[in-house]
Amino acid sequence: MTAFAGYLVILRGRTFTVGDRITMGGIRGDVVELTFLQTVIMEMGQPAIGDTGDNTWVQARQYTGRIVRVTNGVIFEEPVYNYTREFPYIWEELRVPVPYNADRHRVEQILLDAAARHTTDIATLGEEALATLGKRYVMKRSELKPQTYWRLTDNWLEMTVRFLVPDWGIRSIKSATSREIVDQLDKAGIGIASGTYEVVGFPPVKVEMVSAVEPAGGRQTITCLNSRFGRGCRSADNQNMYYPELRCG
Repeated sequence: MTAFAGYLVILRGRTFTVGDRITMGGIRGDVVELTFLQTVIMEMGQPAIGDTGDNTWVQARQYTGRIVRVTNGVIFEEPVYNYTREFPYIWEELRVPVPYNADRHRVEQILLDAAARHTTDIATLGEEALATLGKRYVMKRSELKPQTYWRLTDNWLEMTVRFLVPDWGIRSIKSATSREIVDQLDKAGIGIASGTYEVVGFPPVKVEMVSAVEPAGGRQTITCLNSRFGRGCRSADNQNMYYPELRCG
């Protein structure tokens, strides 16, 4: 009964329909069938960072090849995310770590130019869709042209470029934009900051083994260590007793 009630809510509330890209019950993908009891979804992968849901081997918003059936009753327990219903675009971001000693304004211009070159037509079409959306919902105006944002970190300046993309083909757009950004940074002689650690080895240690005579109790073998870190001695029968007063080597 719950699943059937969910089916009625989906239809009457225009929550989604066949062909929409949604996230439902932790599954993201395209709706390929809607029945009285279940919603059938062609599953998509999940980006590695910044998204919820089960991890899949496809680290992007592309098909995995699995068909997933989700009971319609899920809409009473979890929110349903629709990527295409009223506004078939989403905002995407690319983050680039920039060294503090680099030409930051040059990097910013490279990011803006690359994003604009690959999303100019999308931003123009998005204007119409956003105007239509504004007639139906009370919402603030959002900028559709690419924008950059700076964030200070301990190691580098994190520069983020934000731009509009359609609900389809996002991975191709981000790949083309990333390629251009890397090429332009190389031409400008600007490197991308990274968390590189240099492992420094210990200096060489010289160890000398000598024998000494204990003042009381007869002869006993004393091990003395001479190194650049200091000097000390210890007896063979008591590994924890040190004799700093003895002259070693």
